[in-house]
Amino acid sequence: MAEPKMTPHTQTVLRALMGQDAGGERRSAVLTTGLYGLELSKMTDLPNGTLFPLLERLRQAGWVERYWEQDDIAEEEGRPRRRFFRLTDKGAQTAPLALAAATASARATSRIVGRPGLAGGTHV
Repeated sequence: MAEPKMTPHTQTVLRALMGQDAGGERRSAVLTTGLYGLELSKMTDLPNGTLFPLLERLRQAGWVERYWEQDDIAEEEGRPRRRFFRLTDKGAQTAPLALAAATASARATSRIVGRPGLAGGTHV
């Protein structure tokens, strides 16, 4: 499958899976244990209908893997098992580069380049 598009939602999810919070600080535990769906939804402010298809595209691209937590952990806490998502080795290597490229591209396209005759009204 092709590499995922670096939409703003994709960038947000990748940053969360990389363990970066809103302030850019890293939480290394996220890289090893991953995040479960509701936790990801809360961190990213994305609804399930946006988040889970995006996670599936990242999984199909080989950037994300999903797994179920162990039964005994969920039973101890009296709740259903959680499905966790974490970056694969490929995702951990590729995501930072893709995010950097997307950020650089956004900066380049956000610059306003003045062209004579367009902003001032009449063009002779």
